[in-house]
Amino acid sequence: MMFRKLISALALVSGIGLASTAMAAMPAHPQLKLATLDGHGFDLEAQRGRWVIVNFWATWCVPCIAEMPAISAYVKAHAGKVSAIGVAYDDTELADLKAFMLKHPLAYPVARVPMDQPPHDFDQPQGLPTTWLIAPDGTVAKHFVGPVTAASLAAATGLK
Repeated sequence: MMFRKLISALALVSGIGLASTAMAAMPAHPQLKLATLDGHGFDLEAQRGRWVIVNFWATWCVPCIAEMPAISAYVKAHAGKVSAIGVAYDDTELADLKAFMLKHPLAYPVARVPMDQPPHDFDQPQGLPTTWLIAPDGTVAKHFVGPVTAASLAAATGLK
């Protein structure tokens, strides 16, 4: 099991897909309901009317950590128009993840998803960070593999 997690982690970092990882077509209006680390829930459908950044990352992913402040600042700058959910695609213990978040505070909630159980309507990330931008109508507007910036988010949303 540990070997499988190591291979999965290496594949994510390198962007190499695993042969056993089947990529299913995402639905036109993906659903996402997750329990967040702060004890609340996140429901993608409840976010309709605003842009939603769904960002998959891990505590061990340096580019993921580097992009987090940009996403947080973008969400703050566009309050009411943009929301986000950080999906810690990580097998880190919950207490360790919460300690990590205290060192890296964000303006949006974070949920933990085990690496072998990606959310049903989202493709398993083939590299981290991976971000899906959901349009106000609930459709997938853009899929990013690799770090996002305020400029790339602005280009995709039209919100400067």
